[in-house]
Amino acid sequence: MDIILVPGFWLDASAWDDVVPVLEAAGHTARPLTLPGLESADADRSDIHLADHVAAVVAAIDAVPGDGPVVLAGHSAGGGLVYAASGERPERVAHVVYVDSGPFADGQAVNGDLPADVVDHVLPPRAELDEESVQGFTDELWEAFRARAVPQPGATVREPHRLGDDDRRRDIPSTVIASEMPGAFLRSLMAEGHPFVAELARHRSYEIVDLPTGHWPMFTRPADLGAAIVAALER
Repeated sequence: MDIILVPGFWLDASAWDDVVPVLEAAGHTARPLTLPGLESADADRSDIHLADHVAAVVAAIDAVPGDGPVVLAGHSAGGGLVYAASGERPERVAHVVYVDSGPFADGQAVNGDLPADVVDHVLPPRAELDEESVQGFTDELWEAFRARAVPQPGATVREPHRLGDDDRRRDIPSTVIASEMPGAFLRSLMAEGHPFVAELARHRSYEIVDLPTGHWPMFTRPADLGAAIVAALER
């Protein structure tokens, strides 16, 4: 299948470089995506909005030749993007994979409190991040990640997701690859009706699989992440 790979904050298509060979060895076509404003540190992010990122994923679906099935894989905030895009093209999307992420409900934003004057939302220092999120990073690997990080367009952090009325997106088979938070913890949140996982609970076909590491498994366990994506498509 054609697999469109959508990175989370601060990353471009190259974030998937060590995952792509695993997908291609299994016979899939990997299509990693660089979102608007993430092309380089010098890119103009002043007029990049969340809708532009969703539109970029929809355009990537439309760019896949033919009318065959497409898989969307979104990491972190990219999960909200692939979910919104799947609702725009439910007839094309055969499977959605959420990499340490999940679907955002209508009206949910990553951080609606980010000040309006923040245009370039930069990667925080490692010391300011949760210890669980950076699990698996060696000092060398973290420095390589930090060096490649690109500021995130501020509007894409503040703005809420807007979903259409077509709820066929909830019928699309979906897999959550839980790496920072164990699957058992996510299931407990769902049982409590927590808003963090409310939209996932509305899905009619989903599974949660564990890949224990931090928030960025494409760096800390790339081969295993690729294998988990392949396995999800074989079930």
